[in-house]
Amino acid sequence: MKLLVAVSHHGLGHLAQTAPVLNALLDLQPPSSLTLWSGLARAALQARLRMPFSHREAPADIGLAMLDAVNVDIASSHAAYQAFHRHWEKRVDEEAAWLEAQGFDGVLSDVAYLPLAAAARAGIPAVAMCSLNWRDIAAAYLSGYADIEPALEQMHLAYQGARAFLRLTPAMPMDWLHNRTDIPPVAAKGMLRREQLARQLGIEPSHWVLVGFGGIAYRNIGRLPELPGVTWIVPDDWGAGRADLITLGATGMPFIDLLASCDALLTKVGYGGFVEAAAHGIPVLYIDRPDWPETPYLTTWLAHHGHCAAITEDILFSPAIGERLERLWAMPARTPIHAEGAPIAARCLGELLA
Repeated sequence: MKLLVAVSHHGLGHLAQTAPVLNALLDLQPPSSLTLWSGLARAALQARLRMPFSHREAPADIGLAMLDAVNVDIASSHAAYQAFHRHWEKRVDEEAAWLEAQGFDGVLSDVAYLPLAAAARAGIPAVAMCSLNWRDIAAAYLSGYADIEPALEQMHLAYQGARAFLRLTPAMPMDWLHNRTDIPPVAAKGMLRREQLARQLGIEPSHWVLVGFGGIAYRNIGRLPELPGVTWIVPDDWGAGRADLITLGATGMPFIDLLASCDALLTKVGYGGFVEAAAHGIPVLYIDRPDWPETPYLTTWLAHHGHCAAITEDILFSPAIGERLERLWAMPARTPIHAEGAPIAARCLGELLA
């Protein structure tokens, strides 16, 4: 099977869902060739995938325009969707012709809808997979614009036209999607490298707190407090210059191994961080996103399967964050969840695209 996989570039969460499924597919029924259509950098894709691939480095969808990792730029998002859909039928025709010219046998999308619409027009089997869909996300932020309705309907038809929508647990309800199939949680598994990390950095064992916001930069970077016995592992653009502050790049380790080796994850609400933390039994301190449509479903699920607590942005760089962390660490350890969704999704994908 010559497979095209479209991966949304709205952060790294869509890749965190897609990569374990593709890696499982490699073990079960490897495609003859793999092409990734994504605005993500090739290095980000290579960091998660175990198989060779071609890269069409271009956005397959809009997602949302972001002010930073947690704040949506609504006006810019509206303008982007209007531009994306202005010549929709012509665009679908062009992409359908490209799919045919490339000779693809199947399409998987997490969760861009243009490739799904193009595949339907070209008569190529296609499957959607995600914990969300951009129709519901766009509607939540842009429903105040009357001119967004045609775009929402085009998105609706594209998703509904896929052979199936593999809805990854935990997920938004998406009751209007009659082709949805529920899949257990999907998460990569990291290696515990805590002792190696301590030796490499020359730091005595302490509480390691990994800071990650899912691939989108955080705008209001401040000064993390110095807390007794705590070492922060932070994004590269947060700087260093302190003994208790280590950048991700300085570790030389994959993010998923750092997660497996830390004592807590500091993040925003998002599928990748939440499910990967639960799969490693790591407590989570997260910046709440009450406007994000996935929030009630993700936070309820994580509270049931792991230890977590919400904070507001004003707590992030305050000494009060230390109190929140201590509360998490005082709780009895939780058993990591068994994230068995990847091989199940891979089997479904093989059957649906056969």
